[in-house]
This record gives sequence, structure tokens and C-alpha cells, in this order.
Amino acid sequence: MGKTASVGRVKHTPIRTCIGCRQAEGKRTFVRIVRTPQGVVVDPTGKQAGRGAYIHRSPACWEAALKGNRIEQALRTKLTPEERAALAAFGAELLETHEGQNVGS
Repeated sequence: MGKTASVGRVKHTPIRTCIGCRQAEGKRTFVRIVRTPQGVVVDPTGKQAGRGAYIHRSPACWEAALKGNRIEQALRTKLTPEERAALAAFGAELLETHEGQNVGS
């Protein structure tokens, strides 16, 4: 038996679904939020222990996720007013940076 031509190995890209718009893409295009024993927080590393959910870096996706109870359903928990305010503030930061990028283009 002869050798077969080796093909370069393709790196696996994890696919996740945005809870705001329900579109699936590569994991790195999302911001992860995670339920920890201390509460629901944004996970900038994407590696924190706990049940997680993914949202696009788009302000529209953050608004959609916060508007209903999508975050609560995905994380199987009830958001406190403080957690909801912190997530809304993070989404507002994204809105500011998103608008700043559009102006410069």
C-alpha cells in the first residue's frame, strides 16, 4: 500500500448561536455572558466556568437579548436588576464603539 497525499489539517472552528438574532457563527465573533455563583457577568476571555450564552457584538443583538427574557432562558436563571443594568451598560458601550467605527469609515 502506498502513501496517500497528506492534506493540511483544517482547524476546527467552534460554532455558537447568538441569543439576540439566532444566527450561528464562529465563537470568536461573540461576547460570552456566563452564570456564576456570584451572578451573571460578561466573560471577556470566553473561558470562565459556568453556564454561558453568546451575543454578537452588535448593539441590536444586545437590545434584543435584553428586551425579552432570552438571557434568563439561555442561562436558566433570573436576572437581578443590577445584573440587567450591568449588561445594558456593556451593550451601551458596544453601541458607542460601534457608532465610533461607522463615523471613521
